Amino acid sequence: MGLSDIAAGLEVTAEQRDRGVAAVDETGAPLAERLAEFASELPCSAEAAATLVEAYAEGASIDRAAAVAAMPPTTAAKTLHLLGEPVDPLSPTAKRVLDDWLAGELSRTEAQQLMSVGDSEFALGAYVATHEPIEAADPVVADALSVDAMDDPLSEARSDVDDLL
Repeated sequence: MGLSDIAAGLEVTAEQRDRGVAAVDETGAPLAERLAEFASELPCSAEAAATLVEAYAEGASIDRAAAVAAMPPTTAAKTLHLLGEPVDPLSPTAKRVLDDWLAGELSRTEAQQLMSVGDSEFALGAYVATHEPIEAADPVVADALSVDAMDDPLSEARSDVDDLL
């Protein structure tokens, strides 16, 4: 079987039908309203979480975003983790030590010394290891945490689909 046999019956068209983008969401609603359904799972109110996410999305550090939202930095990091942001303070080696501590093979003091972290980093690492992000919350905050192409300082460094054609 040659290539002509394989390609028999294939057609190449010059145009495609534009079907548009089907979007059914509530991104027009304020972020606090969209986060309200997850308030029982968050360590803070939906309003505080919305303020935190908005400050964090504008480029503030976790500590600064926490101050804007009037909450402790650890609570802010926990909230961002639950909303899908990767905020784990531990290295891969420290995570293995934490796993040994969670399994009861090490004392907290031994684990913390081996990891070379402070109390707050240890506590946040343990929280991240034992609490999964809220899956349904990720799309809610994705729009707020995404970088607009017009505001992205690295947009010129990335290739576009047209560059591949």
